[in-house]
Amino acid sequence: MLKSITELLVVQDRDSKIQALQQELDKIPRDAAAIKQRLVDASEKFTKAKAEMQENEVTIKTIDLDNRVRKDTIQKLTAQQFETSKPEEYTALGAEVIRYQDMVDELETKELECMEKSDRLKAVFTEAETRLIQTKEAMAVEIKALTERKATNSVRIEELKTERAELIKPVSKSLLAMYDRVFAKKGATSIVPLNGNQCGSCHMKVIADTVSRTINEKEVSQCDNCAAFLYSV
Repeated sequence: MLKSITELLVVQDRDSKIQALQQELDKIPRDAAAIKQRLVDASEKFTKAKAEMQENEVTIKTIDLDNRVRKDTIQKLTAQQFETSKPEEYTALGAEVIRYQDMVDELETKELECMEKSDRLKAVFTEAETRLIQTKEAMAVEIKALTERKATNSVRIEELKTERAELIKPVSKSLLAMYDRVFAKKGATSIVPLNGNQCGSCHMKVIADTVSRTINEKEVSQCDNCAAFLYSV
């Protein structure tokens, strides 16, 4: 294998590691945003569940108050009914008692429905509250892990860049410039073996002259299709 290709393979190794670590760094803000969004979603569900539960409790109290007022009215109407001596007034008061009793029956039905609904809403609220607590706890752990990964990757990238700076010293500037252009497009498959007459990167056939130059190892050869650097195995 050509000395220059051997040197570039080592450089490619460092560049590939730098690229992978940098991609992880670039992904961290998105991961952090996704974690925070989960907290926002959990908070919204908790707030909604709490509001619905409280609203239902207010409704129950309102119904209970209305019910007591109507029952009190029934008692007063009943008392008036037995105090009157006029048949028509007695009948009218009796009709009012029946009307208010119907209201009481309707209110008691609504109250029962709200009480049954209250059990469901409390279950939803408890679940939302538990999920919110779990999300907050998980968020703290995940954000800490992301922060540590960011620090670790940043340090490792700088170490790899320092290594790369030493490794490229023997490589000619013109060859390094060619390699940098290819790596910018192909990444870790910038320098690949020639498999028969196929490029190890794009897997396309290369011309016979390229095959010959690669096997003879007298000069650097590149794929005719994708420009990847080739070496013989």
